[in-house]
Amino acid sequence: MNKIKNAFTTLPIHHKTILLIGLLMLISFTFYASVLRYVFSIYDRQIYEKSSQVLNMSSVGIENQLREISNLSFKVMSDEPLQQYLLQLKKAETGYEKNGLRKKITNRLVAYAGSEKYVYSMLFIDNDNNVMAAGNREGISESKQKELVALGQQYSGSNAWHTSGDKQSRLLSVRQVKSFIGGAFTLEDLGTLIIRVRLDRIVQDQMQEPAEDSQLLITDGKEVIYPTESSVSEAEIESELKRTQPYGIAMLEQGRHFVARAHSSYTDWTYLYTTPFDQMFKKIQFVKQLVTVIFIMIFLAALIIGARFSRSITHPIAQLIKKMRNIEKGDLDKLEEAALGNVPISPQNEVGLLHRTFKMMLQRIRELIDENYAKQLVIRETELKALQAQINPHFLYNTLESINWLAKVQKQRQISEMVEALGFLLRSSVNMSEKWITLERELDIVRSYVTIQRTRFEERLDFDMEIAPEVGTARIPKLTLQPLVENAIHYALEPSIDPCRIRIRARAEGDKVIIEVEDDGPGMTPEFLEQLHEGRIQTRGQGIGLSNIQERIRLTFGDEGGMVMSSKPGSGTVVSISIPWIREDDDDVQSDARR
Repeated sequence: MNKIKNAFTTLPIHHKTILLIGLLMLISFTFYASVLRYVFSIYDRQIYEKSSQVLNMSSVGIENQLREISNLSFKVMSDEPLQQYLLQLKKAETGYEKNGLRKKITNRLVAYAGSEKYVYSMLFIDNDNNVMAAGNREGISESKQKELVALGQQYSGSNAWHTSGDKQSRLLSVRQVKSFIGGAFTLEDLGTLIIRVRLDRIVQDQMQEPAEDSQLLITDGKEVIYPTESSVSEAEIESELKRTQPYGIAMLEQGRHFVARAHSSYTDWTYLYTTPFDQMFKKIQFVKQLVTVIFIMIFLAALIIGARFSRSITHPIAQLIKKMRNIEKGDLDKLEEAALGNVPISPQNEVGLLHRTFKMMLQRIRELIDENYAKQLVIRETELKALQAQINPHFLYNTLESINWLAKVQKQRQISEMVEALGFLLRSSVNMSEKWITLERELDIVRSYVTIQRTRFEERLDFDMEIAPEVGTARIPKLTLQPLVENAIHYALEPSIDPCRIRIRARAEGDKVIIEVEDDGPGMTPEFLEQLHEGRIQTRGQGIGLSNIQERIRLTFGDEGGMVMSSKPGSGTVVSISIPWIREDDDDVQSDARR
């Protein structure tokens, strides 16, 4: 392999091109042949599926009709008047009485046979070997009668199919008639019922979209049941029955045929469906040969064109390599355009485009170096201005402490409470190192916010909390409840002049913590609530919107957490948050907080 690899590496480009083109074309031809073979196998499979579909639907229809014939023979056998006539016939002594009863039996058979499309005739053979017929009057030989009576006795009252009839009705339904007394059959033999079936008419009615020149054959393994005159010989049928696959191509006297096979579990017959193969594949074989010839011509043309093409590019590429080596030794900062040499003028020439692209690449590199240097200067200047514009949070806290101290000195308790609440609120909001806090700390933030808002709304703001003691140490994402209280004030308290009650409830349910923020404000319409869920309502001020809180809960807890808002006009609004109960000492929370 190493020798072959080294020999290929040392070959000239045009030799490599010819070799690669030839190899690719051979691989393509092999792939084409494999795909073509696979396509033909798929086509064979589709033909089989179509033939199998026709066979299955036709065989099911045929067998359903045969079941109807079997049911008909049972119906005739159990016919009450017919049973009475047969019992009377067995006991009759005079010939006159027997002839009258045989006529009545014949009339009953005529009543049944006359309304059946697929019944050629209906015969009854009594115990004295007298034949009573309805329908076609063509008789049955004495030897055949004995054979059929013996067959009926063999099946002892069950339906038996006999496939050695005449050409008109090759299929016979044979059933021994037993006496039917008191709703139950006895072992007393009353005769034999024979129904000559029009199998050819059944097949014609049940064939499903037969293909042109196709043929359906039915055989019991010994002889052909349908059609009575078949163009397929018994030897050819026997050969198809021995085939392991349910379909295939057979060489018959009429030529190659595609043959599909299906077996019936009801009658133990085999259905064969033959379709002329050459007629189906004549155009496909022509296309296959044509494509093969065209592929060979393309293969030869590709070799010739590849050789000429490879020679046309080797010389210009060699010149470009020389220029690149000269540039490799030079200084990029002092590179002059003339160092590249003459550039081909025509933009249609790929080698000329390669020259031009190489030159433009070097020019672009110089431009990027200058541009990057200028951007670095701008970035540093921007960072400096941003640092200068930052406000020291400690300076702001110290200022608030000074205001608080002055308010206490002046005995302005309300101002002092507002300043303390504002300072606590700012510290809690600015401190971004903590993503998780306890429910108690989150409620402290809410209290500070409510303290500030009470100064504005006074007695109109009625706020209280119902917190279960055990959930106080539960961990929740920071700034989850304060935005909900803020939204309650905006949408429930501000639009009205009446007092508004805002309540926070927290309780444990199993391994979850349920937190509810409820107000008795004017509520929201279903349309407004839907827009709020979809984030189409702009949040007032610069606060955190409901969609932001809901998204944080989803990202933090996945399917285990959720937020539900319910509201009706005039009934207030309730926002319910359900999150897993994470205690203060859980390692998962601490690791998440560090992240």
